[in-house]
Amino acid sequence: MKTTAVILAAGQGTRMKSKLPKVLHKALGKPMVQWVIDCLSQAGVEDKIAVLGHGGDQVASVVEGQADIVYQTEQLGTGHAVMQAAPALPADNDCVLVICGDTPLLRAQTIQALIEKHQAEGNAVTLLTAYAENPTGYGRIVRQEQQITAIVEQKDADEQQKLIKEINTGTYCFDQKFLLQYLSALDTNNAQKEYYLTDLIKIANLHNLPVGGFVLADFNESLGVNNRIQLSQAEAILRQRKCEEIMLAGVTLIDPSATYIGADVVIGNDTIIYPNVVLEGKTVIGSDNVIGMNCRFVDSQIGNGNDIQSTVITESKVGNGCKIGPMAYLRPGTALADNVKIGDFVEVKKSQVGEGSKIPHLSYVGDSIVGSKVNIGCGTITCNYDGVHKYQTVIKDGAFIGSNTNLVAPVTVEENAFIGAGSTITKDVPDSALAVTRADLRVKENWRKK
Repeated sequence: MKTTAVILAAGQGTRMKSKLPKVLHKALGKPMVQWVIDCLSQAGVEDKIAVLGHGGDQVASVVEGQADIVYQTEQLGTGHAVMQAAPALPADNDCVLVICGDTPLLRAQTIQALIEKHQAEGNAVTLLTAYAENPTGYGRIVRQEQQITAIVEQKDADEQQKLIKEINTGTYCFDQKFLLQYLSALDTNNAQKEYYLTDLIKIANLHNLPVGGFVLADFNESLGVNNRIQLSQAEAILRQRKCEEIMLAGVTLIDPSATYIGADVVIGNDTIIYPNVVLEGKTVIGSDNVIGMNCRFVDSQIGNGNDIQSTVITESKVGNGCKIGPMAYLRPGTALADNVKIGDFVEVKKSQVGEGSKIPHLSYVGDSIVGSKVNIGCGTITCNYDGVHKYQTVIKDGAFIGSNTNLVAPVTVEENAFIGAGSTITKDVPDSALAVTRADLRVKENWRKK
């Protein structure tokens, strides 16, 4: 069965009270609409049509290349949104899956099971439903045996119908021939003056066509997001899922409730992660690492066997066996080779640091190439910026940089060179040379008394 998904992403989301379109608000670091697209792709639904409206250009910048785009210039209900997508449906398509762009908790296996049930039963419509302990506010599913005969909204439900706990989630499978034949029969004869997609259930029943339902095993999957409170609830569920996935893969989380791991983060087995760690973006962490408290990694690659404490790493690469922190900062473009030591209050930016080199504490290294087995003393600064341009510092293998050194770029320190503490280096230092720049000591006795 060929299936095309229609993603409803045109709403303004006024309850979010935001300039950003609702479906672009992020849960676990990923826009809600991207969660929906990824879910559909994982379920094997390749053809997708996104119906955009409010903030359409912004949403298009996210979904472009992943779905065909149509626009709903007036928001006249869910039925009207599907009307905009109808001309873009492939002629040889069998099933139309309609799904909201603000449902980040749906799983791929749920979508697969819904489509399979729709196909197996030959339904005109198959609804995704769920049982809610407190169904207040939801549309109730009315059944006659297995046939769904109606969806009754809360405001229209009588006392008996309000007791029904099976609710409509807003996700549907339609037989495409049925959908295209009867979509034009929808009207706006209702309080909201909108085209309701759910009226197609009534139409199917009028024509004695089968309408079925697939019941969610996990009610949480049905949750949509309409405000910031619901967004935080969705975030919490997604975070718990990710932590469980990571732990089952062999990673130790000391306190999962205080660990924030992004949707696309990958972590190798036997890595230990302490509380208050935030891992975001496309971060990849290898095996046998210890990630201490209060670390944050963004779009970075971390090798194996590292010990990293209270450190921020963004868009950088770390090799194997490194010791980093506490209070270190690796900024974008940094690459550490194996067995590098980056100590407390060290900042490294857009620099390469070779194998076995050490920058133990209180230093800034920017726009630099540091060779292997280099020792950079406390308080060293690469002076890479003259107020207009950035310049490079090169420190070659085996060099020793004394404490409180200023390296004024562009400058090169050759192999095995030695810089005396307190020096300001403005010229290249030859291989194995000693460079010292210090003023003579002047002592004026009894100066304080005078």
